[in-house]
Amino acid sequence: MRCPHCGSLEDKVIESRTLANGDSIRRRRECIECGYRFTSYERIEEKQFMVIKRDGRRQPFDRKKLEHGIERALEKRPFSTMMIDNIVSEIEDEAAMSGKAAHEISSQALGELVLARLYDIDKVAYIRFASVYRHFENLAEFISEVNKVGEMNGNEH
Repeated sequence: MRCPHCGSLEDKVIESRTLANGDSIRRRRECIECGYRFTSYERIEEKQFMVIKRDGRRQPFDRKKLEHGIERALEKRPFSTMMIDNIVSEIEDEAAMSGKAAHEISSQALGELVLARLYDIDKVAYIRFASVYRHFENLAEFISEVNKVGEMNGNEH
C-alpha cells in the first residue's frame, strides 16, 4: 500500500477489523519509512450498490458524497477526521445491510440513516443536515424542527 504522506510502498498492518458482517476489512497501517499512520479498506467487489433518487433515477452509491455531506454538517464541531471517517463507515455499512437484497437504497432512507446518526452524536450537526435534506421552505419549518430537538432533549424554550 502506498503511503499517502511520503509515497513509500513499505508499511505494516497495526490493526485489522472486520466490518459489515465480514463483507469488508478495515486495516490501520503504519509507513515504515516515515511512521505516518493511515487506514485502508478491503471490500469484495460485487454488483454496484445503487441509490434511488427522489425522481426515480438510480446512481452508484458515492462514499465521497456521503462523507462531504457529513463533513459539512459537522464543520467547526468537535469531531476529528478519524471520527468522521468512522461515522461515514458506520452509515455506509448500515445502508449496505438495509439494501443488501436489492443492492440499492432510496436517497430518503439513506438521508434518514444520516439524520439518525447525527441526532445521536451532535444536535447542531443534525439541524444543519436536516435543513438541507428536508428542504425547509420557510423559517417556521426550521424553527419547528429546532423546537422538536429541544423537546426531545427535555429543554424548555
